[in-house]
Amino acid sequence: MTIMLPGGAYEPRAEPAVFTPGPPPTSRTVFAAAHVVADPRADVSPDSAAAVDWDATLAFRRHLWSHGLGVAEAMDTAQRGMGLDWAGAAELIRRSAAEARATGGRIACGVGADQLTGPEPARIPEVLDAYETQLALVEETGAQPILMASRALASAARGPEDYLGVYARLLRQSSAPVILHWLGPMFDPALEGYWGSTDLDAATETFLEVVAEHPDKVDGVKISLLDAQREIDLRRRLPEGVRCYTGDDFHYPELIAGDEPAAGGCFSHALLGVFDPLGPLAAQAVRMLDTGDAKAFRELLDPTVELSRHLFEPPTRFYKTGVVFLAWLAGHQDHFTMVGGLQSARSLPHLARAYELADGLGLFPDPSLAESRMKSLLAVYGVAQ
Repeated sequence: MTIMLPGGAYEPRAEPAVFTPGPPPTSRTVFAAAHVVADPRADVSPDSAAAVDWDATLAFRRHLWSHGLGVAEAMDTAQRGMGLDWAGAAELIRRSAAEARATGGRIACGVGADQLTGPEPARIPEVLDAYETQLALVEETGAQPILMASRALASAARGPEDYLGVYARLLRQSSAPVILHWLGPMFDPALEGYWGSTDLDAATETFLEVVAEHPDKVDGVKISLLDAQREIDLRRRLPEGVRCYTGDDFHYPELIAGDEPAAGGCFSHALLGVFDPLGPLAAQAVRMLDTGDAKAFRELLDPTVELSRHLFEPPTRFYKTGVVFLAWLAGHQDHFTMVGGLQSARSLPHLARAYELADGLGLFPDPSLAESRMKSLLAVYGVAQ
């Protein structure tokens, strides 16, 4: 049976691919940045505080943990700063950390300064206070902190020295090693010039100086610049024992696979938004690396890049819409509604192409359910079958 999409007729696959739950990979540390599930029955507007379906949100995290993935919580994939405010993020962190303790899942949570939402630009002391409040909450839950790039700090900082000072203070007071997060402006335009310069070479030097001054407090760095060569160059300069977590949703297979031994044998671990929809497939692929079978790893993961590049096409910050759309089609939630009304941020042709690519990969546990839901969306848009 065919389905009429905006781009023409498409014949869905009859059977899903089979991905077996399993333990965490041993050769790489892998986090999926997980989305939140909105409560579609809440009476809210785009300007309201987020109404979250906590049961469905936590069930999705259990799904990721069952496949051996860690969960990166309250990050941009969870619409942090794009519908989810600090109060909502704090509740998400508390609930998810408690669920992680109960199920034995690995969790790391975002620490930022997004409670600073007043009309006046924040000053550096206020940014520090905000960061410290969030760091204390995450540490209280037992989760690993991820020091996120901050819009407030980007606005308040006058140069590299302000970044060095803020991060030095935060790292000195952290009780355990953290993950440092560098999110590029393609994900959030307000982060343009982070680390004190729009020159990425200069910014990289400041970033590496933060790490070099506190290597015992940095578990790893997450790089989300969609620039594979810059990530490779940067990870070769990290102090021994400091991991590189790729956040590059365009080049992740080669970055996770790593260099040939002759080139140094460096590789990236992973902290990726695209591993939300790819979770079971990604975990199975990385477990192939555990056995030393890099060829099988690439054969399974390389075909997913077309879908990922589609989801993250400009404006990249709206990739969350495609992620939640695929979760609906896959049966992880019973609606396609997002906090802040962000389900409207991508066009019907974009969503239809995401459906085609995901179906081709076998990502839908029940292809007939995905087809039925896709047809219901098409009907809302007036596309006859």
